[in-house]
Amino acid sequence: MKIILAIFVVMASVVSFALSADPRNVPLEEIADIVLVKKAERKLHLLKDWEIIRTYNISLGQNPVGHKQKEGDSRTPEGFYYIDGRNPNSQFFRSLHISFPNEIDRYLARISGHNPGGDIAIHGEPVGLNSGDRLKQDWTQGCIGLTDRDMLEVWYSVKDGTPVLIEP
Repeated sequence: MKIILAIFVVMASVVSFALSADPRNVPLEEIADIVLVKKAERKLHLLKDWEIIRTYNISLGQNPVGHKQKEGDSRTPEGFYYIDGRNPNSQFFRSLHISFPNEIDRYLARISGHNPGGDIAIHGEPVGLNSGDRLKQDWTQGCIGLTDRDMLEVWYSVKDGTPVLIEP
């Protein structure tokens, strides 16, 4: 009987640990109300009530310095946006779409005679190529890249409509 009880206690502990490690079980106090990206530091911070609750290393567009000005410039935008959609089946391991271009981006592109581009997201690594090594360099076309593991945490910690502030 003691052995059965001991096995039950161990199994309950394992199940409890597994559930707490599951990012779908993010406590409400850890749901971010702002995503802050600091390009120069290559960091994405999740904030709750203006306090950092999580920090992740990121990769940026291959031409990371400066604000995205036109389609194809491989720059990551800078400014104020929000999460306006999510794709669990993208060509990358999940993606949270960012509301780029905003009205200012469209205006600046129009007066310079360019298409501002779009389809900017926070996403994991390319499906099937999740080596975890990608953060050693900037590799996206202007998006914010995370490891798949980090993307899973962000996916469950950020709701649609969450503001995204991208700083230089």
